[in-house]
Amino acid sequence: MKILLSKFFLFFVGILITSCVSRKEIVYLQDMPPFERQKIPHEYEIKIQKDDLLGITVNSKNPELALPFNLPMISYQSATKSDPISGVVSQQLQGHLVDKEGNIDFPMLGKIHVEKFTRMELRDLIQRRLKEEDYIKDPIVTIKFLNFKVSVLGEVAHPGTFTITSDRLTLLEALGMAGDLTIYGKRDRIAVLRESNGEREIIFHDLRSKDLFASPGYYLQQNDVVYVEPNKRKAEQSGINQNNSVGVWLSVASLITTIGVLIFK
Repeated sequence: MKILLSKFFLFFVGILITSCVSRKEIVYLQDMPPFERQKIPHEYEIKIQKDDLLGITVNSKNPELALPFNLPMISYQSATKSDPISGVVSQQLQGHLVDKEGNIDFPMLGKIHVEKFTRMELRDLIQRRLKEEDYIKDPIVTIKFLNFKVSVLGEVAHPGTFTITSDRLTLLEALGMAGDLTIYGKRDRIAVLRESNGEREIIFHDLRSKDLFASPGYYLQQNDVVYVEPNKRKAEQSGINQNNSVGVWLSVASLITTIGVLIFK
């Protein structure tokens, strides 16, 4: 009887050990040797898409010449805890919305097709036209995305939608903004949902492999959605609430203690 209990005890402990998350399941970039250098295949710049909101500012040595090309600033009032009534008055740059044809209506220059341009390409185009059409001899054009955002959902610490001030964002950076994966997130199946050219696609990634860097979904685009699937352990616990889970583990600990006492008594 004592031998049987001993074998059962070892078997039970073995199950608990194997149920723990192994290092190979959670460590990122496992197959990338230390200090290995990888050549970045291309410089990345996002392309302008339909429904993008572009903030375009024109400057010149003579400010009066640039005035007709700049949209007025928008003032808005936001309440604060210290002053919920009057709040704080802030200003925001009014943007040019890219229509369904991929165009914007720019002051004086009229309709400009901007879809699939980078910011720098559109900047150069506007500066060239301002010079060629003899509006401004020394134009300085600045362009920024006003509605570049991505959403991170699933098994991360802080899921949500994040507004991006830069036009270069990687998958790892987005996960970092969401507080990284929880212990229940599947590192080998990170999905990036993307819509482009009237089509929707899903790109899966394995954070444990350096092949991540070669994926077309590594650099995120406007309105991408990152989804982290729950692993098997999370799915198994989905029917157990927090209080029941604590009770289960207390019962397990009590059972192990009882078996140990019987064996080694």
